[in-house]
Amino acid sequence: MRKTERYKVTESNSLWQVYKTVPLLKVMKNFIVIQLARYSPSLRLKSWLYRTFLKMKVGDHTAFALMVMPDVMFPERIKVGKNAVIGYNTTILAHEYLIEEYRLGDVIIGDDVLIGANSTILPGVTIGDGAIVSAATLVHKDVPAGSFVGGNPMQVIYTKEQREARPE
Repeated sequence: MRKTERYKVTESNSLWQVYKTVPLLKVMKNFIVIQLARYSPSLRLKSWLYRTFLKMKVGDHTAFALMVMPDVMFPERIKVGKNAVIGYNTTILAHEYLIEEYRLGDVIIGDDVLIGANSTILPGVTIGDGAIVSAATLVHKDVPAGSFVGGNPMQVIYTKEQREARPE
């Protein structure tokens, strides 16, 4: 089960009420910073932009590939450990706007994690240290440390122990 906070809405669907939950100017600033980082070839610049302007927690030597899309509404709820690789065109969400409610949840990505290209990480998920997420995976629940996961819906392909027991 993902760890999210739920907020009921009573009027129209929650997306129509988005600027009651997050200031418009914050979203505009975040959008500009994210677009600069998405197209930047500099890994250092991306991490600096995320830390400085989005208040994301980003560990040393973490690499965000081209076109990574962190949450534009609540990027400060994303924490990425050290020496992680976030693959091309990955989306990291810390919010969900639904019909009758919206949900917010911290995303925690551990140290030495590899996330394959075109993956989507949903709010309230923790990805344990040393985990590998296959390309095009929908991460809808926690990922155990050291495991190899993939698919939609995401499934554990190998546990940490099974990975360690495999011949190289």
